[in-house]
Amino acid sequence: MRDWVQFHQSGEESVRMQPKKGLALHSPVWHAKLHLFPYYLVSYGFRKSRKLIGARYFNKGYGSIVGHLNSSFQTARDIEGHGTHTLSTAAGNFVPGANVFGNGKGTAKGGSPRARVAAYKVCWPAVGVNEGGCYEADILAGFDVAISDGVDVLSVSLGGAIDEYSDDAIAIGSFHAFKKGITVVASAGNSGPGPGSGVSLSQKSLPARKFYPLISGARAKASNQSEEDANLCKPGTLDSEKVKGKILVCLRGVNPRVEKGHVALLARAVGMILANDEESGNGILADAHVLPAAHIISTDGQAVFSYLNSTKDPWAYITNVRTELGTKPAPFMASFSSRGPNILEESILKPDITAPGVSVIAAFTLATGPTDAAYDKRRIPFNTESGTSMSCPHVSGIVGLLKSLHPDWSPAAIRSAIMTTATTRNNNGDPILDSSNTRATPFAYGAGHVQPNRAADPGLVYDLTVNDFLNYLCSRGYTAKDLKLFTDKPYTCPESFSLTDFNYPSISAINLNDTITVTRRVKNVGSPGKYYIHVREPTGVLVSVTPATLEFKKLGEEKTFKVTFKLAPKWKLKDYTFGVLSWSDGKHFVRSPLVVRPYWSH
Repeated sequence: MRDWVQFHQSGEESVRMQPKKGLALHSPVWHAKLHLFPYYLVSYGFRKSRKLIGARYFNKGYGSIVGHLNSSFQTARDIEGHGTHTLSTAAGNFVPGANVFGNGKGTAKGGSPRARVAAYKVCWPAVGVNEGGCYEADILAGFDVAISDGVDVLSVSLGGAIDEYSDDAIAIGSFHAFKKGITVVASAGNSGPGPGSGVSLSQKSLPARKFYPLISGARAKASNQSEEDANLCKPGTLDSEKVKGKILVCLRGVNPRVEKGHVALLARAVGMILANDEESGNGILADAHVLPAAHIISTDGQAVFSYLNSTKDPWAYITNVRTELGTKPAPFMASFSSRGPNILEESILKPDITAPGVSVIAAFTLATGPTDAAYDKRRIPFNTESGTSMSCPHVSGIVGLLKSLHPDWSPAAIRSAIMTTATTRNNNGDPILDSSNTRATPFAYGAGHVQPNRAADPGLVYDLTVNDFLNYLCSRGYTAKDLKLFTDKPYTCPESFSLTDFNYPSISAINLNDTITVTRRVKNVGSPGKYYIHVREPTGVLVSVTPATLEFKKLGEEKTFKVTFKLAPKWKLKDYTFGVLSWSDGKHFVRSPLVVRPYWSH
């Protein structure tokens, strides 16, 4: 008997089921509350130094569950679009005139253009009663071959349930890649909370400034349907005689956003306004709708519903889609982006970094429509998609460039360079906000928003060796048998290893009751110089650093320092609190987020 886990989604979908051991790609449309859903995925690796190019597929794990696979499954072709989109984001070449329905027109390129790429397809669709997904045997097979192929970077826009590392195919595969000097970048997931202008993308448009009658789904309900279901514009809930010739207002949630537009079109609406519910806040997306549509934030949605409820004869118009550049404030955290704390290990802050992931234009397959719905017969070479799957290849492309600039850097050094040079400010110079317009925290953005140019010259890096990671696993109680999953040689755990001394670029003090001291080690990868400490203390916590200056006389020199966290006198710390530790020589700013959680007695 197989073990199954139930997936409950917030915002767009119904409950579905998937094998517990299956993993799934981070789809931009499906925002899962717990895990993410099975679609096609092309994971990939790339490098600049060798002539690596090709595509492979791995389906034996999948086939062992669903049975015989016909010839349509014996291919690495992407017929869903996710892999094409993410691959071109990371390493696509220069393509002039890229656009989606004429919008966003310009020259497209990936983060590491002209890189040699290889695609590894490890995710598959449903067959009969069996859900599709990304099975661990196929993921590990893909990792093995990519490592053997000699890639420099592995970009993995997939994920699944939170599991111990020994039960996590991505963790195991990533460790083996790390041993070979390969940097792995993986999505954080789209399980984030859904805590004034609208966003629109449609091939069709309405006449400029022409007003149409406005109606809510609730008022357009069919006689045998509930107002709640009709307001969500679920299939079969609307009376087309009430909707015909009008702009329909639909509330976001439960069923997919583009499906609501299709329901509106079938009911003969001329356009749709998609209003966020309170949970979705300011998280609006440019979906490829099948009719003129505008997606608006929750406060604007409340204003629209208020207008509908207070006016006997409401009217509205929808302007044509236009591309806006230099919008402010940017960036801000998407509501769907998964948040910390790290459920598996609080002592390591997750996510590490944030990067662009909303309404990203990139290449797309011609095997399906931009909404991937059966009724969508449109075919476009570029599409706009949103999700942490889109953020992942942005970082992967940057990693590819850093590998070209610094071929001797370890994967840990590259991660450190990206994290310690990130920014927590938007283009107004203010702190990055969450989609609810509140100040975001490191649980939303990690070390901050990636800054590629600064990452190329970070000054100092926090490096890690294979043994550091093995010692970390030892601290989690891993036995020699457990460690065999990660290393082919016997490894003896040290008699003592403090998890607080794991040399990560972020610094966490968990269960602070009085005083906690952590140790960190930095390596000079820049010019000789003297670095001075600066700390923005977490609220209610005193922080001291010893020594307060670090002087480096040569490239590659390493220095150790200690950070002590102490509860402020008479201060009752009740929740997580955040700060910043930064080393600077006047040119470089080596910034680490600080995360403190008080001791919680149970």
